[in-house]
Amino acid sequence: MILPLALAQFIASYAATNMNVAISAIAKDLGTTVAGVQTAITLFTLTMAALMIPGSILTDIWGRKRCFLIGLIVYAIGGLIAAASVALPMLIVGYSLLEGVGSALMIPPIYILITVAFPDVKSRAKYFGVVSGAGGLGAAAGPLIGGLVTSAINWRASFVLQVLVVATIIWLARKITAPEAQGRVPRFDLTGAVLSAAGMFFLVLGLLQSRTYGFGKSREDFAIGGTVIIPKGSISPVWIYVVIGALFFLWFFLHVRAGERKGKDVLLSLRLFRDKVANLGLGTQTIQWLLLQGSFFAISVYLQEVDGYNAVKTGLMLTPATVGILAASAGADRFARRHPQRWLIIAGFLVTSLGMVLLLALVRAHSAVWTWVPGLLLFGIGVGVMLTSSVNVVQSSFPDSDQGQISGLSRSVSNLGSSFGTAVVGSVLVAVALPEGRPFAVALTVMLVFSLIGLVLAVLIPRQSADAERSSSPDAARVA
Repeated sequence: MILPLALAQFIASYAATNMNVAISAIAKDLGTTVAGVQTAITLFTLTMAALMIPGSILTDIWGRKRCFLIGLIVYAIGGLIAAASVALPMLIVGYSLLEGVGSALMIPPIYILITVAFPDVKSRAKYFGVVSGAGGLGAAAGPLIGGLVTSAINWRASFVLQVLVVATIIWLARKITAPEAQGRVPRFDLTGAVLSAAGMFFLVLGLLQSRTYGFGKSREDFAIGGTVIIPKGSISPVWIYVVIGALFFLWFFLHVRAGERKGKDVLLSLRLFRDKVANLGLGTQTIQWLLLQGSFFAISVYLQEVDGYNAVKTGLMLTPATVGILAASAGADRFARRHPQRWLIIAGFLVTSLGMVLLLALVRAHSAVWTWVPGLLLFGIGVGVMLTSSVNVVQSSFPDSDQGQISGLSRSVSNLGSSFGTAVVGSVLVAVALPEGRPFAVALTVMLVFSLIGLVLAVLIPRQSADAERSSSPDAARVA
């Protein structure tokens, strides 16, 4: 059961990072611009983030295994279209839209299936560790595998590889058995789905635009249809997108509150946000993905821009972090048996912060390979330890009947954290006018600050509520 779920998480994480090393090749082949291909990558992130919550609700309507399989099929179709692309619009349809929709349908069931199949928190930690490790490996190995495939064959082969992996997952998934949600099948809240998707779309779009315009004063003219709306030096247009997203979320909140008062089915129940443990777990989860994607982005750009590494060598340099993530994830069940989930999250942030400090202390422009190893290894170990624990804390805070909603919310904040991480780093790298390598030091310092904020949130998690005593079974979680 776990192998197809882990492979699905791997391929979704891989798809989010492997395209970056093939941008120039794709642009040349399709007769478009680098900016056009970057738009396709951005749209993939936006589609996946915007539809994650609606996709999770469909697991209760279509069934968990069926939703997982439908997501895989949609993803595979998208991969085939992307591989056969003759122009940018075809790539956008296949990669950005269909692979994004497929990811939004197949990722939430992964965590729901593990949660309901393994009610014991400590046993569940083992399999969350496997899946989280696969996700971290996919994100870390994406540039390396993508670079190797693009260099050895071409960029289309990377999509063909994804389709072959997805076909294997579909074949393996035949043996998945897990209890489906009990009780009445909920009505799909279409209005809530549209409002939440629009809110997430504009919020993530705003964060991604910060790499171009910055968070403070706009670094460039912001124009629509050739008309300058915000001149260079004025407030960044990022905040326009953020405000629009916030207004959609406010509309969504009012819609849900009105629906709950009338006893209607809603997309995301507001009572999910009344659980202190889950809220803090979601906070740590957001920061963990922010650190993972933001730090990898900063390090990758540094290695290519300052040390002159190619995509393959850059991927190889990140190997210590990948090894650390895998090693920590593999030991998730052992850690969970010996230590509380809260303690593991705290330890993870401490080790991650120490890794960042070592990177700042040891690495210099063109420094030896060994200077990277201690910091990256500790960074990977720290992230691997706490990713599993945070997911466990969040998912275990709710009974079986709420797993569809909380899984979608959990995956959404992870996507939000990833987008914010790359946005912050990208903005810092452009804004900081310092010589050789120092903007990267500033970016990594910003990531260290976020790591310390995550540490504070982890300390605030109640000592017993996040541990096994809280939910050794779904019914216990309901009582808690």
